[in-house]
Amino acid sequence: MVQKKKNTSGRGQRDLQVRVKSAKGRKLSSTLWLKRQLNDPYVVRAQKDGYRGRAAYKILELDDKFRFLVPGARVVDLGCAPGGWCQVAVQRVNADGARQGKKVGTILGVDLQEVDPIEGCELHVLDFLDYGADQKVKDWLGGNADVVMSDMAASSTGHKQTDHLKIMALCEAAAYFSFDVLEEGGTFVAKVLAGGAEGELQKILKQKFTKVVNIKPPASRADSSEKFVVATGFRG
Repeated sequence: MVQKKKNTSGRGQRDLQVRVKSAKGRKLSSTLWLKRQLNDPYVVRAQKDGYRGRAAYKILELDDKFRFLVPGARVVDLGCAPGGWCQVAVQRVNADGARQGKKVGTILGVDLQEVDPIEGCELHVLDFLDYGADQKVKDWLGGNADVVMSDMAASSTGHKQTDHLKIMALCEAAAYFSFDVLEEGGTFVAKVLAGGAEGELQKILKQKFTKVVNIKPPASRADSSEKFVVATGFRG
């Protein structure tokens, strides 16, 4: 059951928080997750702005700082479901042609599962780890990519160290994929987890890019160990 906490601040409805009562048969962790979702300002904003998830604001904030999603850019979003990053990219690179007088970009989203259509975005069911996946992507793009981005996370085992290693392995695979499809001067953006295994990835990226930055955007929850690596200036 969901209840709104009584407002005693005198500052209006904005100060109301949603309280969630534990339901019979529901785990405490599920109740806490639901409470966090209902009180998360980014979740509320995403619903208002029409984004498919709060993660959209992570790529918005990263692009506001580093400006890699420019009109006319060709972008590949690995593990794109549910599509929030693609939605942002469509707007920023003008893939839908809505910004007259600006170059029209291309957004290519790939995932293991089908993703609901997004205007201005080309979506494919593809395992980027498959042999020949890089060539397929370049064929679909009509050339190399300017940006490869990934918000992928491996399925959780519940064991912190194991999950950390899994997501870092996935991120390294995405990095190597980017080496095969990026245009010289291109950008790689990916989610990583702090925990000690990211050093090797940093070493690899610094050999391939002129600048590598680690950042935790405001939209990333404070209690999460996630951060993002932004590697710019691909050396080819």
